Amino acid sequence: MADQDNNSLMRLSLRLVAPLVLSVAVVSLIFAAYQVRTQDRTMRRDLERRAEVLGQSLQDDFEREISAKTPAALHRTIERLGHRDHILGIAVFDPLGNPLGSSAGLDFGILNRAEQFAGACSSDSGCHEFIDAGTSAQIHIFALPIRSDSGLVGSLALVSDASFIQESTRRMWRDTLVHAALQTLFITLLALVMTRWVFRETITRVAGWMRSLRMGKASAAPPDRSGILAPLTHEATQMAHSLDAARAAADEEARLREAGESMWTAERLRVSVLGKLQNAALFVVSNREPYLHVRDQDGSIRTIVPASGVVTALEPVVLACDGTWIAHGAGNADKEVVDKNDHVRVPPDNPHYTLRRVWLSKEEEDGYYYGFSNEGLWPLCHIAHTRPLFRPDDWLQYQRVNEKFAKVVVEELRGTESPVVLVQDYHFALLPRLIKEQRPDARIAIFWHIPWPNPEAFRICPWQRELLNGLLGADLIGFHVQAHCNNFLETVDRALEANTDWDRFAVSRQGHQTLVRPFPISVAYADPRHNGDLHSDRAATRRKILAELGIDVRYLGVGVDRVDYTKGILERFWAIERMLDEHPYYQGEFSFVQIGAPSRTNIKRYSDLLVEVREEAQRINNKYKSAKAKPIILLERHHDHHEIERFYRAADLCLVTSLHDGMNLVAKEFVAARDDERGVLILSAFTGAARELGDALVVNPYDVEQLAGAIYTALNMGPDDQEKRMAAMRRIVRENNIYRWAGNLVTALSEIRIDKPEKVEA
Repeated sequence: MADQDNNSLMRLSLRLVAPLVLSVAVVSLIFAAYQVRTQDRTMRRDLERRAEVLGQSLQDDFEREISAKTPAALHRTIERLGHRDHILGIAVFDPLGNPLGSSAGLDFGILNRAEQFAGACSSDSGCHEFIDAGTSAQIHIFALPIRSDSGLVGSLALVSDASFIQESTRRMWRDTLVHAALQTLFITLLALVMTRWVFRETITRVAGWMRSLRMGKASAAPPDRSGILAPLTHEATQMAHSLDAARAAADEEARLREAGESMWTAERLRVSVLGKLQNAALFVVSNREPYLHVRDQDGSIRTIVPASGVVTALEPVVLACDGTWIAHGAGNADKEVVDKNDHVRVPPDNPHYTLRRVWLSKEEEDGYYYGFSNEGLWPLCHIAHTRPLFRPDDWLQYQRVNEKFAKVVVEELRGTESPVVLVQDYHFALLPRLIKEQRPDARIAIFWHIPWPNPEAFRICPWQRELLNGLLGADLIGFHVQAHCNNFLETVDRALEANTDWDRFAVSRQGHQTLVRPFPISVAYADPRHNGDLHSDRAATRRKILAELGIDVRYLGVGVDRVDYTKGILERFWAIERMLDEHPYYQGEFSFVQIGAPSRTNIKRYSDLLVEVREEAQRINNKYKSAKAKPIILLERHHDHHEIERFYRAADLCLVTSLHDGMNLVAKEFVAARDDERGVLILSAFTGAARELGDALVVNPYDVEQLAGAIYTALNMGPDDQEKRMAAMRRIVRENNIYRWAGNLVTALSEIRIDKPEKVEA
């Protein structure tokens, strides 16, 4: 095997070196030709210049002697000057071209040629000509008219030996070729040595690493991705990860079949989607894009994957179908990486589907997203006592952006038959109707990720009829829980003329039927065997976190939220304060870490809330000063999933105190992270998760006394009770994970019958 590897490496080295050697040889020859040509030109010019100087110095002497008609003096001058270095001879002619005198050694043929050339030269500065005079001989003729005051009296021809130029050129060619050959040989040997030295270790490591993966052995760390072989090692790493993931998926499926379990995985979702959609083109529409491209300070462009449960759930669906994801391009380098059709293939390392980006102006984004969506619909649907704001200008931008997205979607649908469109969330309430009007053959679903309030609350919106009409353009509307479905149907009953079928939970309006169904969203439940360092010893993780925070406590709590007024962050702070007042033992022994990513801070209600949260945390910390702990530790930045999971595993309890929520995935993330089956979840009754996770301590977050009591109960709950509760909740999250959510959504949509029109508009 070693000999085979060495032979392979040698062949690879030769293949790499051969083009280099050829390139060096070609460059050397080109450079040699340039040098030879330059020297030849230089020597010719030098010979011409010397001939000109000599000819011009003799011009006056020959003019006097020709004018004086003294042939003897003319011959003496010719003989005296005709044997200088490289001068073969001199010839003087009268105006008619007849010879007046010439050097004795001049060949007749050369003399005749000089006579013709001199007679043809009319330039006062003289004329030059190089002619071949034999096998290896070359001569140079310089002709110069001789004039007096009365006019042309004759001409002068200097004949020089130019053979030394040819000889010098031949010597230079020989020396240059020898140098080029030696240089090429040296570079070849050096390249072979460097190739084996630089490539051998990396290639051997990559090959060994991939061989271990192929044989099913536990893989070590991936090869170094820096250096000259970075592209090769990068692609090898991606291929190895794909192989590892495929093997893990196959092993998991086999294990589930053996155990008779029905857990959904990304691979099972992929297979299910392919079977349900039957090669139909799939399109996902969302405000947030699954990949952003941003330019760093050093000018490089990097890809960011936003933390999003929707991306986790829907990306396997789009990957399976090589579909198209349509979203607002929000990255500062997004426009630099798309093609002329605003497309970019993703994921970056292994492109399998198309991301189509839609560009919004600042005015559109402010009105549609920050205005109507998040200052109007968000507080309207979350009954959290923040007054919704409905401004006509915001509504106008909301309509325009929905129409812009509809135009893009219809463009992408062109050429597809019976496409499937999955629209996400409250940003696009008008979109289903806009698409359906132009593509009635499209199968359209919209999932509403936030609560749907009761009819009395929703009627506050001045444009409730338009929103409902837009939503009912879908074939399927999904909510998190049945209560939201009920609220929606009651709202339709009171606001629109439509036929509501409560037995089938369907609405018929204008000849079109829309099904309304609950689809409780969840998280990706990871097998702890595949999570590596994330599932290291809990005690070690906890010690490291406490050291990073600079505290030394016995009890640790965690909360993870965007800083949003619907999340009940202030209420949980007040409950912690109440618990510490009633149970002083925990002062200095309990710290609560609030991971609070600032959100929508350009909206005044959110910026004001951020200030309130800071001030309350500071006030409570000042009230319970301790040398080793603070009651509340506020971490105001975005944390990725890896960082957050460390806190989930280290905490004794997790507080989820939403005042109103669609589902709240933090509760399920905490449960999924606790493979030690310890820890206590304190959960608001006003979350969708509370309907599934009945073994949590379910509380009314508005009741500070009750919430404080739940914190105390959690801190004193025994290990057996914790394990029993957590095991039950983990089983629920595991069986109803995010892949099941996506699979159920696609299955329900695929079962809806669409009456295809006779002609589909493009």
